[in-house]
Amino acid sequence: MFVEHEASIGEMTSQERRDAVQSDRRILGNVVQCDGARATISAYADDIDGAVTGLWTVGKMISINLGTTRTVGLVYAIGKSDRAWSNEGQNPIEVSIELIGEVRDAAEPGAKPVFDRGITTYPHIGAIAHRIRSHDLQAVYDLAGRHSITIGTLSQDEAIDANIAIDDTLARHFAIVGTTGVGKSTAVSLLLRKSIVARPDLRILILDPHNEFAASLPEYCVRVDSKTLDLPFWMFKLEEFAEVLFRGRETVPEEIDALRDLIPIAKNLYRNPNSAAFVRRGGGDGLTADTPVPYRIVDLIKQIDERMGMLESKNDRPTLKSLKTRIESAATDPRYRFMFNSRLIEDTIHETIGNIFRVPHHGRPVTCFEMAGMPSEVVNSVCSVLARLAFDLALWSEGKLQLLLLCEEAHRYMPADPRLGFAPTRHALSRIAKEGRKYGCYLGVVTQRPGELDPTILSQCSTFFAMRLANEQDQAIIRSAIADSSASTLAFLSSMGQREAIAFGEGVATTMRLKFEKLSAELIPGASRREEGITKSGDVDLVAIVDRLRNVPKQTQQAMPFAEVIDSSRQAGDPDYRKPPAPRIQPDEDFDMRYGLKPATFGLRPQND
Repeated sequence: MFVEHEASIGEMTSQERRDAVQSDRRILGNVVQCDGARATISAYADDIDGAVTGLWTVGKMISINLGTTRTVGLVYAIGKSDRAWSNEGQNPIEVSIELIGEVRDAAEPGAKPVFDRGITTYPHIGAIAHRIRSHDLQAVYDLAGRHSITIGTLSQDEAIDANIAIDDTLARHFAIVGTTGVGKSTAVSLLLRKSIVARPDLRILILDPHNEFAASLPEYCVRVDSKTLDLPFWMFKLEEFAEVLFRGRETVPEEIDALRDLIPIAKNLYRNPNSAAFVRRGGGDGLTADTPVPYRIVDLIKQIDERMGMLESKNDRPTLKSLKTRIESAATDPRYRFMFNSRLIEDTIHETIGNIFRVPHHGRPVTCFEMAGMPSEVVNSVCSVLARLAFDLALWSEGKLQLLLLCEEAHRYMPADPRLGFAPTRHALSRIAKEGRKYGCYLGVVTQRPGELDPTILSQCSTFFAMRLANEQDQAIIRSAIADSSASTLAFLSSMGQREAIAFGEGVATTMRLKFEKLSAELIPGASRREEGITKSGDVDLVAIVDRLRNVPKQTQQAMPFAEVIDSSRQAGDPDYRKPPAPRIQPDEDFDMRYGLKPATFGLRPQND
């Protein structure tokens, strides 16, 4: 971009633009054709002496002087009509520009010029085209006083900051798209850092499938993975719990119906242990299989056993037996420790939600949920639970809790094909996209394949950061989202450099090509892991790899909840609920050790010497 910084200092732009005797060095050409959205300018590629000036290049902005206003245009094509170059005399060229808007000088002397999107007065034939001035370029991207943050510089002029309206970007959802290796994760990390500083009340939950964001936000982030996650099974809705039991396969309707009937009974037994295992239909408790109320797996297994023993359930016994096997298998699976690991079933919903959604945040408002290595059915269910809880928390807090749910590799959770993915996760994220901004729950979408993302979710994102995209289908998706008056800007999608992006939507004043700020090397997502891989040397520890693959601790597994003997007379909160372990009696010389136990254990009388 050619900008006259020296000429713009201390100069009245309105007077200079209207001076009939102005310098020819700022005149680039004249308008020879114009329609509703585009115009053609006739100019010369070289000067009178035959030297190529290079004043015209694709991607630059120019202004057209119309007397009272200046029309701003973007150059998207240059060419010679005869496709021939002459070394004798000047070479006429045709420059195609896209009309973006117009700049007007303010009424008060010395005030900043004002930019308006849209054209009220179109250029006439013969209108003079100029290089755009720095003041006018700043006016084009001015946010008119909206709360803004600086995320980089303009590609047209690196002296001018690239600003976005942070409140509008968050509240109306945003999307960052780009192919692998263009700097999406770095842009996300930069955007999150700026957002935390600008919005200290914001809580952020990152669904991180590659375990890379925690290291890039060390001072703000709390790491949660399969080992540290504590999400009890009773917080799952029936659909989410079934996804875990059936391991992502097709569900059996009869088994789901049995769960729908028996889970409320188990919840009622937890709340009223001395009552009969009967749930009154339409009663005041209102317990359903989806109500987040604690219950014991042992009670659920017991109800299945009792139903199998009923005479009228003879035909349902194979179904109930299969369901019991599924529940026991899931409860003993080491991959599901975060759901079934607690031996004491307590109502820990406050602690669980507070830890995940950082209430209070204690200076660390970001939770990074690391999913690498977790089974897909676990990822699907947990993402569904977290998205559903995020919306409900924002809804019932009446806007006091501001949450941002950032979905890295979003096409995994919200694929365009409705037959793929997990339906509850899609519904939970779709609910945030459609209604979340009303209650303070925001959605951030990051993907390298926008063509594989659900169009409904993508259409709800009002601000886009489009980085380099090579796939034609992905480019077509972005073209359908951008305004017609800026469609030519997307011609650069396949050739943009590292950290470059085209931003458009509610978060910017007009379509803007920018370059993100450069982060330090240690804050780039995944950089530390790559450095460790380069520096580490030696043989591969196959034993450690197999241990991780099996995911089973070497020590003896503790008994699972369904195998415990539960005393229904004691409940969570009772003084003697957490009984101390019984003291171990040391054997003395009078003990008969032939059986390894005290003889009294068998009901035998001690033997005399």
